[in-house]
Amino acid sequence: MSILSSLAKQILLLAFCLFAHASHAQSFPTQPIKIIVGFSPGGVPDIAARVIGQQMSENWKQPVVVENKLGAGSNIAAQFVANAPSDGYTLLSISSAFAISPAIYSTLAFDPIKDFSGVTLTATGPALVLVSPNIKVNTMKELIDYAAKNPGKVTYSSAGIGSGSHFAAELIQAKTNTELLHIPTKGIPDAITEVMSGRVDFFISPYASAINLVKAGKVRAIAITSTKRFKDLPTLPTVAESGVPGYKWEFWYGLMAPAKTPKAILQKIALEVKRILELPNIKDRFDELGTTAVSSTPEQFDKFIAAEIIDFARLAKQSGIKPE
Repeated sequence: MSILSSLAKQILLLAFCLFAHASHAQSFPTQPIKIIVGFSPGGVPDIAARVIGQQMSENWKQPVVVENKLGAGSNIAAQFVANAPSDGYTLLSISSAFAISPAIYSTLAFDPIKDFSGVTLTATGPALVLVSPNIKVNTMKELIDYAAKNPGKVTYSSAGIGSGSHFAAELIQAKTNTELLHIPTKGIPDAITEVMSGRVDFFISPYASAINLVKAGKVRAIAITSTKRFKDLPTLPTVAESGVPGYKWEFWYGLMAPAKTPKAILQKIALEVKRILELPNIKDRFDELGTTAVSSTPEQFDKFIAAEIIDFARLAKQSGIKPE
């Protein structure tokens, strides 16, 4: 009898907790929401947070405040959110760098899997392969062939060791068995400048960072890293179709919450973001950033990030990128 009584109490307690979570989610939000960004204002993670936050605020009648907390490759912002209450009122706007961090930092103050819950993917965006005016190649195949004939002499710039642009080039090197020379810089603008000046042979740049320069004829693009051609540059071939079969590289962005945030709240936020990303004017805004607005369920985003962390760790090991 005592066992049955104990079981009944546990069932009642579980039912009460489920009811409490559901009730809390139904009334959410009842106070301002913060979206923390680990990057400078003006980048895609920042703009995405502000665009989504404004629409959330208008619909939910609660302020949504975007805060930029810079440093350590966005890890300071991630640590801040990891330590925040698990109530849905503090979110983290992330990029691919979130999944790269475990591969390039020997120690992190947070666990990217255990300390976070995925909310939703928000956007994906391709990159452009930019080439120096000094290198006489017009296609990706010609660049690869030239690199094969000149091992260790073809140079590429990146936004820094362990950056997305670094990994994007390392993936090309791994798939083509070529030997390229990495020239890290302090950021994307510097990496583009190195190519434009002719000091470096190529750079794989986020689309939004280079498209205006490409259209103005100030730098030359020979391929795009997505699996399909991009609508704004329909004649520009993909890397995969022009020299590196199976190659795909996309920068991605999303929202995270502290671990143990109630699932009902995660789902409510994810559905709201999905609604926002499907608005025609919001789609257009993301298009202007050289990205495509894309949403997911919290569960899908968790699985996506876990797979990305594994892939980046594997590529780092294969390429000899050592944790700092």
